[in-house]
Amino acid sequence: MKDKKLTIVAYIFEIILILFFSFIYYLNQPIKTPKVLFIPKGSINQIITQLQQRNYDVCKLDAILLRFIGSPQHGWINMGARVNTKADFLYKLTRAKAALRDVTLIPGETTYIFLNQLASNLGLERDKLQIEFEKLSPVKEGLFVPNTYKIPIGISEKELITLLVKVSLKTMKALSFKIFGSYNEKKWFRYVTIASIIQKESANNKEMPIVSSVIYNRLKRGMKLQMDGTLNYGKYSHLKVTAKRVKSDKTFYNTYLHKGVPPLPVCNVSKEAIMAAIFPAKTNYLYFMKSKKGTHDFACNYSTHLRNIRRATK
Repeated sequence: MKDKKLTIVAYIFEIILILFFSFIYYLNQPIKTPKVLFIPKGSINQIITQLQQRNYDVCKLDAILLRFIGSPQHGWINMGARVNTKADFLYKLTRAKAALRDVTLIPGETTYIFLNQLASNLGLERDKLQIEFEKLSPVKEGLFVPNTYKIPIGISEKELITLLVKVSLKTMKALSFKIFGSYNEKKWFRYVTIASIIQKESANNKEMPIVSSVIYNRLKRGMKLQMDGTLNYGKYSHLKVTAKRVKSDKTFYNTYLHKGVPPLPVCNVSKEAIMAAIFPAKTNYLYFMKSKKGTHDFACNYSTHLRNIRRATK
């Protein structure tokens, strides 16, 4: 009888040891993730389900373990490396917040310059950012919404562009639905293109609907837009447009050479510029000239425009 009891105890002990070492083995299994991982708000079960949907190797056992370790944080989590043990992964979900860095895209800035800025500020590869942008963006220019973005340090080029494209498209679609009740990509980016010219040409937000009216008035009359701002595309964003440049630039951006609106935006635009493109002021203006005050003088006829030029250049 005594031997039987000892056998049962030894058997139970062996089961406990097997379970213990299996548990240790499980906690030491590798799990692959990005260096920084975004966790949405939600319950433990919701978070585990969402991670499963994103093809991360987690299961219901992890949800149970998290109830003992602690609740996962939401937002960007610093995983430190692309491969962690399951124990480290679960612990970091509850403790390791990622460091964030502010990156600001100002209205009127080109994507070329913005990608340079992202690469420099976040230590990323410029060429990779460009490749990922071209893969995901429906347009070559004008997609990004100007804003101050809080970017986790350690994010990859693909993850960053995916994030920015997703946020920007969501914002633009929401604005389109608010104004039109629908979203038509071709129609929307036609307005973004006009808005980009307004953005480059206006001295302030107050001028935007008036600059917009000049664009539409000139288009209606079949006149070339002849606006310097359209030549501040891409890498030329901050360069002064000279007479030589006007003559030498043969791209579709040159509105001195080509009639109509360029087929692509010149830059990334603010909400105010888009609203001005959709709702221009009602004027008869066909010309404008930057005054000594930094704002613009508008004119309905060429003779008045010439007087404004003389006054500004005295």
